[in-house]
Amino acid sequence: MLTRVPLQAAIGVATTLLASLLAMGAHADDASLWQRDGHSAVRLLAGSRSGAVLLGGIAFQLQPGWKTYWRMPGDSGVPPRFDFSKSDNVEAVTVMWPAPLKFDDGAGGHSIGYHDQIVLPLRIVAKAADKPVTLRAEINYAVCEKLCIPVEANVELGFNNVASTEDANLRTALDTVPKPATIGDPNPLTIRDVKRDGPKNVVVDVVAPADSKVNLFVEGPTPEWSLPIPDLVEHTPPGVKRFSFELDGLPPGVKPDGAALKFTLVGPEKSYEFNTNLE
Repeated sequence: MLTRVPLQAAIGVATTLLASLLAMGAHADDASLWQRDGHSAVRLLAGSRSGAVLLGGIAFQLQPGWKTYWRMPGDSGVPPRFDFSKSDNVEAVTVMWPAPLKFDDGAGGHSIGYHDQIVLPLRIVAKAADKPVTLRAEINYAVCEKLCIPVEANVELGFNNVASTEDANLRTALDTVPKPATIGDPNPLTIRDVKRDGPKNVVVDVVAPADSKVNLFVEGPTPEWSLPIPDLVEHTPPGVKRFSFELDGLPPGVKPDGAALKFTLVGPEKSYEFNTNLE
């Protein structure tokens, strides 16, 4: 039996189907295909195309129980490395790092990084705002459960859409990046003071909401520095969480006096970055 469909209904169905296909195509344009290995996957995300400064992202998915590392991996681990030099019409790319977590590394120390899924926002500067931009990334990272496995991925993505379907995801990722702050800022979560305690020890006093769990990480002025993760001191003044660390892991022949240190203070809801010169 032949069933006749009214013309208006047929046009409506066709229009809806076309809109769905266009939406799927737009979504595909805003994210590259996942590059998968045995325990993780990685892809690029593109934000809306507007002007010479673009927002993108590197998205990681990790299997349960597996982790990857922050820019400073802690007592063990390998930080990710990114090469964008083969991109088209790209002047510079800045990787922004969401607040990390601290893990037991299984060897008596701690590593710093992420689990489950994470998006690293990218600030991309185009050479010419009116020309196409294609981001190509060579990504080297490690995924670890009990042992670490190196992963290499090559991904690329064009920035084509005026309104990207990934904008909300990228804004959410940006919100997790620690905000710049100054030592002594009158915030509920802040670093009050950084001082030397003898020739090799540094003490950092943190103000934080009562009963809140906070982590503190420290980096030297260059990647060759490998400072330890600050430890929480048990007996501290009222209203203060005191951390301390030794000036170990400096490059050979380098003295710490006057060194530019970066502290990342991670709270349960907000995180901040502080820069100071060690006296």
